[in-house]
Amino acid sequence: MTKIKFGTDGWRAIIAQEFTEENVARVTEATAIWLKKNFENPSVVLGHDCRFAGELFAHTAAKVLVANNIKVFLAKDFVSTPMISLGTVRHKASIGIIITASHNPPSYNGFKLKGYYGGPLGPEKVQEIEDIIPEKSSVNLASVDLKLAEEKGLVEITALEDMYVKHVEDNFDISAIKNSGLKFAYDSMYGAGQRVMFRLFPEIVHLHNDYNPSFKGQAPEPIHKNLTEFSNLIKSSGNIDCGLVTDGDADRIGLYDHKGDFVDSHHIILLLIHYLKKYKGMDGKVCTAFSSTVKIKNMCDHYNLPLDVVKIGFKYICNIMITEDVLVGGEESGGIAIKGHIPERDGIWMGLVIWEFMAKTGKSLTELIEEVYAITGTFAFERNDLTITEELKNKIVANCKNNVYKEFGKYKIERVDDLDGYKFFIDENTWTMIRASGTEPVLRTYAEGATKEHAVDILNDVKKVLLG
Repeated sequence: MTKIKFGTDGWRAIIAQEFTEENVARVTEATAIWLKKNFENPSVVLGHDCRFAGELFAHTAAKVLVANNIKVFLAKDFVSTPMISLGTVRHKASIGIIITASHNPPSYNGFKLKGYYGGPLGPEKVQEIEDIIPEKSSVNLASVDLKLAEEKGLVEITALEDMYVKHVEDNFDISAIKNSGLKFAYDSMYGAGQRVMFRLFPEIVHLHNDYNPSFKGQAPEPIHKNLTEFSNLIKSSGNIDCGLVTDGDADRIGLYDHKGDFVDSHHIILLLIHYLKKYKGMDGKVCTAFSSTVKIKNMCDHYNLPLDVVKIGFKYICNIMITEDVLVGGEESGGIAIKGHIPERDGIWMGLVIWEFMAKTGKSLTELIEEVYAITGTFAFERNDLTITEELKNKIVANCKNNVYKEFGKYKIERVDDLDGYKFFIDENTWTMIRASGTEPVLRTYAEGATKEHAVDILNDVKKVLLG
């Protein structure tokens, strides 16, 4: 029996090794048991993204739910994670399930759970489900006929993409964006955002706007090293003002300016706070993850906005969004949510807010970032994921815990925060962080400095000390 464990955001595993029909059935059965215990007439919004065998695994989950007499709103064709979350709210469902491994390599698939409020299911609820995963599913999948279940009303096919497109059109000044004279581009990374963006903006430049479950062999994670083709396209065109990128399930964002330079999520979070507060007069708390830039505090102090810093994983931000008045909630990995939408990461939604910001002000992305810098000061952020043995990873984490590291090369440590991983402050604006991945033999190292070169230099010194 495979022990199934949920990570920072869902359960993920390699297709045909641990991610099998049987294991998906086991996880779904636990979800069904939990639903029947916690809801009187439970229902589920269910779908899959563009990954290999997504439909097969979604149908497996649907059969288990139907066998448990649970109503299923089954997404028509592939969808993004934000579409499932929005659909969960609109259908007043008990829970949302999407078959996705998000930004993981193409060999992976996964299983994400969404709460009735349209965001990640809380960690304690996920743990309750994980704790009751049976050793074997009791459902005979071959005996469940989804067509028959549809005729009986136990399965309802739902057009989540249409729902999402209308939601965007109701909330954005699309004509202002289209008539701004600005030129935009979008790279879906072969992911689930491709059709929606083509429907909304057929006239812009689209890259990787095809169904390709292998993602051309590359992890669909919107970080610069995976996006050189898009960056070069912007550079060579000479007339694209901003490029938007989303990951495999379209909940994470990446941005490029008119020079083809990557704009990371730290800058995007700051741009969103600045736009929503100064230009739109909106208020609320800012909630950010432990690995985010310290400049967010500068911005919040400037606008007198309360700030919460939480553990890494959007579920912790979501927990605050569903109970308090949150203006912006975001994390370093590109997952950001704002007031007025669902409490869910949504790469397309955040990108359109930035495009609307540019269109309404007539300013370039670079000019808007300069407005941010006038408040916070300049900075740069870099991250380096070290693939190492589990043994070495555990040793380094133990060293962090035991306060072994007093400096990294020439960089002396002033203080350490250990909310989630270990954040070593060199001064109040300069830091490096070490955090072990919970799902891979990877050690994540982060740095914030005055310039890109400064941040890279810090990471190089950290690597030398850690790896000897």
